[in-house]
Amino acid sequence: MRDIYQSFRSTCTIRKLNINMNKDIGLDDILQQLGPFGRYNIVNYALLLFPIYLAGMYGSVFVFEAPDISYRCQISECENLNHSNWLENAIPKDDGVLSKCKRFKFRDNVTNVCHKNDFDTSIVEECSAYVYSEEDSAVKDFDLACVNWKRTIVGTVHNAGLFISLPLTGIISDKFGRKLALSVASLMNGIFGVLRSFSTSYIMMLVLEFLEAALGAGAYSTAFVIAMELVGPKGRVFGNTIINVLYVFGLMTLSGLSWWLQSWRIVIRVIYAPAILVISYIWILNESVRWLISKERRTEAVEILKKAAKMNKVKLSEDLLAPFYNLEVLNKKNEDEPPKKEESNFSKAIKSSIIRQRAAVCSFLWITCTFVYYGLSINSVSLAGNKYLNFMLVAFVEIPANFVCLLILDRFGRKKVLSSMYLLSAFLCISLSFLPKGQKWLALVLYLSGKFSITVAYSSVYIYVSEVFPTSVRQSLLAVCSSLGRVGSTLAPLTPLLALYYENLPAIFFGSMALIACLLVLTLPETINMPLPDTIEDAERISRRKKEEV
Repeated sequence: MRDIYQSFRSTCTIRKLNINMNKDIGLDDILQQLGPFGRYNIVNYALLLFPIYLAGMYGSVFVFEAPDISYRCQISECENLNHSNWLENAIPKDDGVLSKCKRFKFRDNVTNVCHKNDFDTSIVEECSAYVYSEEDSAVKDFDLACVNWKRTIVGTVHNAGLFISLPLTGIISDKFGRKLALSVASLMNGIFGVLRSFSTSYIMMLVLEFLEAALGAGAYSTAFVIAMELVGPKGRVFGNTIINVLYVFGLMTLSGLSWWLQSWRIVIRVIYAPAILVISYIWILNESVRWLISKERRTEAVEILKKAAKMNKVKLSEDLLAPFYNLEVLNKKNEDEPPKKEESNFSKAIKSSIIRQRAAVCSFLWITCTFVYYGLSINSVSLAGNKYLNFMLVAFVEIPANFVCLLILDRFGRKKVLSSMYLLSAFLCISLSFLPKGQKWLALVLYLSGKFSITVAYSSVYIYVSEVFPTSVRQSLLAVCSSLGRVGSTLAPLTPLLALYYENLPAIFFGSMALIACLLVLTLPETINMPLPDTIEDAERISRRKKEEV
């Protein structure tokens, strides 16, 4: 009887301690005692900001890798002349500009001096060869003139790799550790990125583009998770802002380097080579304490906490560390007990119609954010003026947008902020199509304002999605929404093709998507000042509470 009693008592104690640890009550108390940003936190955070900064460049490098450049038909009959007056005679005009892809037929039995009469203007032919400007682009290196889908699909292939990298890196991170996942992903970034700069064919570039993203793009998400797990609750908001700012600096650096170096191959080598250094994080970066606890490696977790306390010059209370030791001893006593087979929490969650509907709506909100966010960034190089400066301005506007998000979310609530930002973004994007030509500065202001509003919405979606799903499946459902959201970033690089049919068609698409998202937000519950739902019933109760109040 005593053995049964001791076993029962141990089991109850384990369950009680597990509940406490799962809620991170003890760990958050320790992190609070360590301080949000002591020396230990700053050193490790600085290490994490480096791959995040690099990720800012990697996410949009395709914009400057294969940009559209100036070119025209090669008129072999006239190219050897020492003047270019014949161009007006040989090439038709599209909207007052010499066509990039067509030419007039050259007559037979002519003088070969390329006079107007030497060309039959009633017959227009497709170009068979091209003369490119001095601008640098993969379009020029791989002769992609007048095949715009081949140029824009470079970005689509890159973003398609995210469908593999996110779950793959997540599996490695959860099973083998955060710092290993970060180090390996960054190494893949460096290797395949540098190799891509030596591409000898278009197909080779596409393959390496996909492999670099598929095996390395998860470095950002892993660094983000480690950073969020590194600090306590009071430090996460500030930490998240720092991460977003460094990511924007990466975007601006990419544009600046492309402007300065004027060579897509050299730019790729410069930005990807440093990623190889992150492999050293296996030895110099501390593993996430939360991950160690989840893997029952509490002795290692305690050692890291003691190290952090020493660096921060803080004395940790033994009462706070005691649960870690007690739980490890009790787990060893009961490790031979066969686990009970129960239905997974994810299966239970998707059986709930409320959760399913919520996941579907949140996925569409995420798709809209990525589609409009990346679409505006990519199409910014098509605006009138300096394309590098335009890209930097569109990136820079994200910094105040992130600070505004932090100021208004807790004041006005999630639903009001999301719906108003989507509505504002829709209005600004659609307004671009009604601007008369020649309004360059007004067009730029509307464009930047549209990027500002969608950035606020994007940052809000990250927070909101984590608040409407129960703790037991929060990470899984957030991953589902995030993965589906990549549909938007995968399609965004193709939107410049729409401008070939109508200049403002991309902006109309962006505005229409944002308008639909605005209406869908109204179907979701408000979560401001509400505790995070721990169970499926708690999550469902948020919607029911809304109906009861109405």
